[in-house]
Amino acid sequence: MQAAGLLLTWVLLCPASTQQCHPSSPGSILRFTDTHAEIRVPALHRVPSSLDPLYSLVRHYLDLIQQNPLPTELLRAALNDPSSVRTSQVVQYELGYVICAAVSLLFTVTVPVAGLCFCYCRSQQRCGGRLHAHRRSLGCRRRCLLICLSITSLIILTSAICALVTNQRVKEQMEPGLGAVPDTLRTLRQHIANVPQGVQMVVDQFEVPRQQIISDLAGVSRSVGLSIHAQLKAMTYTALADLKDRAGDLQTSLHHLQILDKTVRVLTAARAELEPVLHKQRQRVVALLDDPRCTSCASILGRAQSLELGADYSKVPSVEKVLKTLAGLPRSDFAEMIRQGNGTFNSIPELAVERMAQVIQELREEMTKVSEKVQSIADGFPLPDYTWHVSEALLKAENRSQPFLREVERFEWYRWIMGMALCSIILLITACNVVGMALGTYGLSKREDPSDYECRGEAGAKFLMVGVGLGFLFSWLLILLVFATFLVGGNIQTLVCRNWVNQEIYKFIDTPGNLPPSMNLTRQLNLRRDSNLSTTYRECKSGAGLWEVLQLEKSYNLDEHLKTPKYTANFQKRLGDFTTHLGDVRLLRSEGRQDLETFARSGVDEVDYGRFQEEMKIPVVQTSLPGLARSLEGLQKMQRNGTVAGRLATEAQALWQMQNSTVQTQEALVVKLGESIRFLSQLAPHLQERVKTTLATTASVEAQLPLQAQQILRQEIGCFTRKELRYFAQYLHWVGHTLREDVASCQPLATALDNGRVILCDRIADPWNAFWFSLGCCTFFLIPNIIFAIRLTKHFRPIRNRLISTGSEETCPFHIPRVTALKL
Repeated sequence: MQAAGLLLTWVLLCPASTQQCHPSSPGSILRFTDTHAEIRVPALHRVPSSLDPLYSLVRHYLDLIQQNPLPTELLRAALNDPSSVRTSQVVQYELGYVICAAVSLLFTVTVPVAGLCFCYCRSQQRCGGRLHAHRRSLGCRRRCLLICLSITSLIILTSAICALVTNQRVKEQMEPGLGAVPDTLRTLRQHIANVPQGVQMVVDQFEVPRQQIISDLAGVSRSVGLSIHAQLKAMTYTALADLKDRAGDLQTSLHHLQILDKTVRVLTAARAELEPVLHKQRQRVVALLDDPRCTSCASILGRAQSLELGADYSKVPSVEKVLKTLAGLPRSDFAEMIRQGNGTFNSIPELAVERMAQVIQELREEMTKVSEKVQSIADGFPLPDYTWHVSEALLKAENRSQPFLREVERFEWYRWIMGMALCSIILLITACNVVGMALGTYGLSKREDPSDYECRGEAGAKFLMVGVGLGFLFSWLLILLVFATFLVGGNIQTLVCRNWVNQEIYKFIDTPGNLPPSMNLTRQLNLRRDSNLSTTYRECKSGAGLWEVLQLEKSYNLDEHLKTPKYTANFQKRLGDFTTHLGDVRLLRSEGRQDLETFARSGVDEVDYGRFQEEMKIPVVQTSLPGLARSLEGLQKMQRNGTVAGRLATEAQALWQMQNSTVQTQEALVVKLGESIRFLSQLAPHLQERVKTTLATTASVEAQLPLQAQQILRQEIGCFTRKELRYFAQYLHWVGHTLREDVASCQPLATALDNGRVILCDRIADPWNAFWFSLGCCTFFLIPNIIFAIRLTKHFRPIRNRLISTGSEETCPFHIPRVTALKL
């Protein structure tokens, strides 16, 4: 029992030392609104196309034409001092294009001149006429010419279709691509102009942690009270239950002592009354059994002679002294005392709400002051002072690009019209070839004599000649359009796109002295002196913000403005300074303590209850009255003398009456006395220790409750403070991240540059170059097309002189029978 008391005392002293803060719930993670989603530059990507093989072929062709790297010296001279640029330098760099220009010039001059010569010959009946003689090899030649013309027509047709498709694709991409330039510049300006608005939106997000903290403040007092109650209720309820048990022991012991004293008195008085009656009864029974007339009575004579009283309760210890000591107890109402103690303890949550109301109101007012401090972040944010240079540069670029883009759009319209017209001419030439070959072949199959005139063959020849004429007529326009688009598109691809992809353009811009002062991007974009466009582009592309790119931390220490103590010092101090008493609970008043102490020293445990138990083992009468009465009744039946038999019956009846009226009553009192003796004998050995433990436990709980409640209060307030500080820290960390990388992000600048490359190179330059490449194929294949068409025309017209070709080329002047099965 002593060990149990020590264990209980240790539990009472250390209930809160092992308590920890509750783990953070998912609700303690704040969710902030995305503040930078309003203005974005959508990233464009190269879209896979069925013409990608053609684009790749054209790029490889241009790589062969222009194998020189980026002409840094030439560009530096052209940008800084255009008059110093020598023609030889340009020719040396553009040597591939110069050769192509020479070929184009030669084609432009040669083909029309050849067409004029052909026209002159036709007027002299020398070119494109009819065959003069028939030979066996004409069929083979005709088939070869048909195949060659068909192949060239197919190539021209395929190239013309590719030219039409790419011409239309250039037109479809040019208009949105040109419109994307000012739109992107305008979006970038809006993105930069919205930085102050974005900063204000970030600051306004302080409403999220503020509302969360206000919500937590509304329930913290009850939470603290409930925590104190939950952690202390075990020891408090244990002490109250122990006190209730001791109060019960006091009342029950007093009750049993009173029963014991009264019962002993009654038993002693009853014994005194029973003794003379039993003595007279024994004399009568002995005299009767000793009568000579009593037959067989000697057998029970000894039992009758031993008929005497048994237990003598006048010999047991008296409890009058104990009862005198306990007289008037309990003087206090233990039930009411326990109820009040229980009620006071259970009211701790409500008491905590009442005591913490003032500090919670002060904390709410402090949150309003913190909101004003957070607003200073937006008021002092310096980024707009640095980004106006970028905004001004973007505005100038947007204004200057408008006239240029309008001119580009106008020239693109002319190019598209001319491309469509010339592609239509090429398709017309191809149609003339197809119709001419079809009519001519059909006419040959219907002609019986090669010298006979056949209208369908003649029509086929004329269609071929129309195609030849169109080819001579428009070839110079075709080659001019091809070269003009080739020169523009080729240089865009080799000078701009290729060097844009491999970052050579950025390196050129980064090299000091390459750009004139008016084009100094580092100064116009207000970049740091040790930075360059390549580095800035990579940083922006990786997600860096203008804050990092412009190195604004050197002029504005954002981390200093985002330190948590700057905003939480007063909040934390008010919670740290708060104190109150919540554990003042009286479990046992002085009257009750005196009652228990009196009970403990009353001597209840000093009474010799063993003496009672020993006396209770002795029967009230030594000889069993019922047994003796039944023996007398048995002897009655054996008697012959009626008088003796009657006297035996009378004595037996008297014994039964004594047993039922007196002895049984005393035996019932002995049973009742035994119950009290058992309770008191079980309580007595532990009474002193139990009362001592109860008094010590109650005193310890009353002393420890305020201390433990204060300790739990400090711990709960500490946990609450750390929880709320995490809200501040989350918000300030999010503010720093958002201001550095999202609100003032320069990723849209990198995205705009990438989009410019995609639009210019992938969506415009690729189909543009595919257009002139396809149109160039058509143009150059017109030469073999013209040759094959002119030569095939003769085979579709009747032969002037019908001759038979022999092995010796000898001509027979006689009439040869008509050939009826001459077919291709």
